[in-house]
Amino acid sequence: MGNDGGSIPRRIELVKEAARKPDTSTLRATLLEAQTHAWTTCPISNHPLAPPIASDCAGTLYNKDAVLEQLLPKPDTTISEDVFQGRVKCLRDVVEVLFTTIGTGKNEKRICPITSKELGPSTRSVYLVPCGHVFSEAAIREVKSDRCLKCNEIYTRDNTINILPNTPEQVDRLAERIQKLRDIDLTHSLKKIPGVKKRRREAVATKTNSLDQTTLKTNGINNAATASLTSKVLIEQEERNKRRRKGMNENLKSLFSVKDHSTIYKKDDFMTRGFSIPTKKI
Repeated sequence: MGNDGGSIPRRIELVKEAARKPDTSTLRATLLEAQTHAWTTCPISNHPLAPPIASDCAGTLYNKDAVLEQLLPKPDTTISEDVFQGRVKCLRDVVEVLFTTIGTGKNEKRICPITSKELGPSTRSVYLVPCGHVFSEAAIREVKSDRCLKCNEIYTRDNTINILPNTPEQVDRLAERIQKLRDIDLTHSLKKIPGVKKRRREAVATKTNSLDQTTLKTNGINNAATASLTSKVLIEQEERNKRRRKGMNENLKSLFSVKDHSTIYKKDDFMTRGFSIPTKKI
């Protein structure tokens, strides 16, 4: 049964260690391994991270050319949707991360420009929005300033983004930040969400059209009654105008008298016409 002449292996020989909850050191080693991979590898292309490097609102690092390639229109977008998780829809949703480096080639190291401490999976690091310069979290906490120490760009404490956050507090803070920005139509890079004005104009136009149609429907009966009354008034006015055009005004008629000349000159001849001849009394 055991392929060695009849020996039967026991469970204790097969299971050397019982299943148990991983201790703190094991969790730290696993986290460090995951962080090291995320600090050195692009999750989209699986290529080593190389400048230019971009980051989204969750602090994930990407090769910028890989982000551009994924944002190009293509039939299959399942990979980008799975990796971005809905966080990156346009180039404004990422910020180019600017590391301070020393050395070249394999000896190149990313350091904090303030403390000169090496940045990586073992050091909590942040970058500033909108400039993108990277510092150690401790240095930013100690230096209480509202301007970047590299480029003198103004920033706020809310716009310090943790690179690859590994605590629930950091993750929740970044999620709350991006939600506030979207509520005011801003992207991760503090630029306007593209197409918002056009969508607003279309929404306003649609709303206006619906209101106009509703107003027309509501005022339909009133307009009909008004039209009927108006038509009656116009008809009466037209009849008065006809009578006025047909006959002269009564006041003007009183200025003229029309006489029957046939009656006046009936008994007169042409010699006496125009003179009054007194009649003789008998």
